[in-house]
Amino acid sequence: MDASTDFEIRSVRPVEFAPLGRLTVEAYRSLDGGGDLGGYAAELADVARRAAVADVLVAVDGATLLGGVTFVPGPDNPYAEELGPGEVGIRMLAVTPSAQGRGIGRALSVACIERARAAGANGVALHSTPWMTTAHRLYESLGFVRAPERDLRVSADLVLLSFVLPL
Repeated sequence: MDASTDFEIRSVRPVEFAPLGRLTVEAYRSLDGGGDLGGYAAELADVARRAAVADVLVAVDGATLLGGVTFVPGPDNPYAEELGPGEVGIRMLAVTPSAQGRGIGRALSVACIERARAAGANGVALHSTPWMTTAHRLYESLGFVRAPERDLRVSADLVLLSFVLPL
């Protein structure tokens, strides 16, 4: 545990799959505009499936789960969203609403960026909904830039905004 934080970032444990899934759905539903997740709620909740093919990291305070993120190791991964050659991705970043504002989202994002650098990636890419404005500010403060040409249309009424961090 870092002396400047009161939480630890580490790989998810199987016993945490279901609780992290519930936390992720809760965090997404708590956002303005995030109430009706439709079928995406099941994907957010299925941490075991993600952890089988990608690196799922969690933030914990002792035994308390505070948040999580999925690090997508490359464009061939089933969780990759339009990653280019040499890029890695960040997906499903979530912090339990009661713990937001403690730097947990930043620490989880930084852990992914550090993994990307260690893996020799040339960039980190992610998509975000238009209403996740707090996350957008976080990403931009970490050096991500908007890449509108890489936005992803998932339905007639939803376009996911693309952010890229060149490494």
